[in-house]
Amino acid sequence: MQSLHLTAEEEAMLGGQSGDGVALAMRVIVAQARISDAPRLVEITSAHVDSCLYHGQVSLDFAHRLADLGAKVRVPTTLNVGSMDLLHPGLVRDRDLATAGRELMSAYVALGCAPTFTCAPYQLPNRPGLGEHVAWAESNAIVFANSVLGARTDRYGDFLDICAAITGRAPYSGLQTTEARRGTVVFDCRPLGRFLESDLAYPLLGHHVGSVVGAEIPVLVGIPADVGEDELKAFGAAAASAGGVALFHAVGVTPEAPTSLDGLPVHEVHLATLREVRRGLSTFREGKLDAVSVGTPHASYGECARLAELVGNGPALNVPFYLSTGRATRARAAETGVLQVLEAAGVTVVVDTCTYVTSILAPGWKNVMTNSGKWAHYAPGNINVSAVLGSLEECVASARAGRVVLDS
Repeated sequence: MQSLHLTAEEEAMLGGQSGDGVALAMRVIVAQARISDAPRLVEITSAHVDSCLYHGQVSLDFAHRLADLGAKVRVPTTLNVGSMDLLHPGLVRDRDLATAGRELMSAYVALGCAPTFTCAPYQLPNRPGLGEHVAWAESNAIVFANSVLGARTDRYGDFLDICAAITGRAPYSGLQTTEARRGTVVFDCRPLGRFLESDLAYPLLGHHVGSVVGAEIPVLVGIPADVGEDELKAFGAAAASAGGVALFHAVGVTPEAPTSLDGLPVHEVHLATLREVRRGLSTFREGKLDAVSVGTPHASYGECARLAELVGNGPALNVPFYLSTGRATRARAAETGVLQVLEAAGVTVVVDTCTYVTSILAPGWKNVMTNSGKWAHYAPGNINVSAVLGSLEECVASARAGRVVLDS
């Protein structure tokens, strides 16, 4: 194990010269650095904190302890989803959870974090650039920052994230380093052909890749050069959920993708494989539908507008339909009239949280459709539902029919 070198400023923070709150946070960062055998710490330019999602009394205790010690974040810090929709508090059915969730979200705002409450901070302004060191938590945010933006963040979980924000430091280890960011296994997606033009391809492909590689770094070949960020978001979120993927490369698309694949193992991906993935993710496939939930990770403005086009024309929706998005995206949708179209069609727009992490869906609803590989992966265990995965068009068609409608 190599020794950890701290700068004079870092030693001073650790010794309490910047206050007791900073000293506590620095002790956490230093301990993690030693565990990960980091030679030094690295200055970060931003943080994204997942600790504001309530997981029990310890969540509140730690945040309040930092506040009592006078801690404040020293880099721009966004907040992940919480357990509460602060704009629509009546949506959360568990009142005790709502109360604790609100208190925790307020505690992190008091520490100086921006009340963004979105799992997609990359949809906000001032996102990090290529090679920029950050400390982001939330699995889909991590994989998007590393892969699509080319920023550098390791996996930072609860409490480590806020400590990085308070100190402005993270261990120089893992995906903060150049050597750890090289691809390790290739997935040849060319056999999928035109299916890669479908939005359904990306959550399915992500779930497949994550299931195969675990925490390795996949390299994708054959992804269309004009693929959008929403598709890359869906891929990364599913890969991070099914495995531990925190970085992927797409040749000709993402900024750090390798130009030579010599010596790496290769897996071909065929349509039959992704059909099997869909069957595996769908814990029911036909019959009466109780609800639809889309927007996991949080829907972008483009996804909101696309949904508005689909639901704004045609028959009414016959089952409850939920769209989760960030409050900044919702505000933009309100300015352009997209929100009004969605709400007039019967879509419930959820902000600050997500339907698979808190008690928004009614307890008696069992069969729920989604377009998200991440939602389909987590919701059955989290909120005791059966899920079926479909494209956004299939979700709308099914909501109108009141039953599952799949194109294939």
